[in-house]
Amino acid sequence: MTSARFQESDVKQVFLLALVVLPLACWASCPSGQTKDEAALVQLEQTWAKALEQRDGAAVGCILAAEFEDADPNGALHSRAEALANIPHRRPGSNKLSDLHPHVYGDFGYVRGLNTVVDPNGKGLARVRFTDIFVYRDGRWVAVAGQESLLSDTK
Repeated sequence: MTSARFQESDVKQVFLLALVVLPLACWASCPSGQTKDEAALVQLEQTWAKALEQRDGAAVGCILAAEFEDADPNGALHSRAEALANIPHRRPGSNKLSDLHPHVYGDFGYVRGLNTVVDPNGKGLARVRFTDIFVYRDGRWVAVAGQESLLSDTK
């Protein structure tokens, strides 16, 4: 009985350690040295869209700040954890970004744009107007907030 308790206790300690160490390891592998300009924000939006298409939670995790919140087209708020948890369940398709308008003000920036969601056959599924808000920390941009509005047509 005692050895079973030690084993259970050991497993819990390893699990708790993993909860602390793994996010730090992922954070450490995130790119740094990004330029503090509009081109970097546009590139980050493209990287984000591609990571979502590929269901790459680690790449998206590098983009989203710990305090990230997103307001979806229905007005519901989603935390960083919720956003990351939804990535594996995304439908196949691609994100076609257009009409991107980046703005930088010191350590703050935002991008307003249009995402046309396209199915694997090339059919437009939705057009989403978005605004993503970023801060510059530790040599890189991270998203702290996002908001999407579903447009009524798919053109």
